[in-house]
Amino acid sequence: MANVSLFIGGIRPLPESGRPTGMYKQAVSAELILGPEGFIGDQQADRRVHGGPDKAVHLYPARHYAKLAARFPEAAAQLVIGSLGENISTADIDENDVRIGDIWRLGTARLQLCQPRSPCWKIDERFASDGMAEFIARERLTGWYWRVLTPGNAAPGDTLEIERAASEAFTLAEAMRCWQVHRPALADLERLAATPGIAENWKQKITTRLEWLRKNPQVLPPQSPAFHVKPENP
Repeated sequence: MANVSLFIGGIRPLPESGRPTGMYKQAVSAELILGPEGFIGDQQADRRVHGGPDKAVHLYPARHYAKLAARFPEAAAQLVIGSLGENISTADIDENDVRIGDIWRLGTARLQLCQPRSPCWKIDERFASDGMAEFIARERLTGWYWRVLTPGNAAPGDTLEIERAASEAFTLAEAMRCWQVHRPALADLERLAATPGIAENWKQKITTRLEWLRKNPQVLPPQSPAFHVKPENP
């Protein structure tokens, strides 16, 4: 069981570039409807990399904020739960406590953990802290995305309850370590790609990397991108 706070928000401009973001969210005090693509009333600015069925709901472990504040003291006052754009915050679990494919209940909805979050350059701009997104990725302080298996309602005071643990799967922390290793064991990547419930877009990236590694056993592989860098054009 995990006690949670819930957040939703609209789209606002970033303070420097003015580019739109859905990162600014507010805690809710009333019941929310949770549909196939997330909480009704929540918005994402760039649907190319945010939102959709396999990124319907974002959870960020509250315990990570202390690590971020210690590394980026200039932003410490702003680093409060909800400020990284999460829909769900909890101090009770993190990436070491959950597995790809886990199914949890929140209110009357059922959620399945399907992939980690890839941090975005917009984090750096929001907090005026160069390197924060890269630090989050490198230290694997990412949180994760859920898909919604059963739509329903959720309200402040509800708890996350495990319904079915994917006990044979990697923990999310293990999965991210496997993905980030420069030349991971092929058997580990194969196992990760075959995990029931894994997000299709992440599975495709893993499969593409597997194929490259098999064809180039003696070549130094390119580093997998850890976060979304700022594009030249909006």
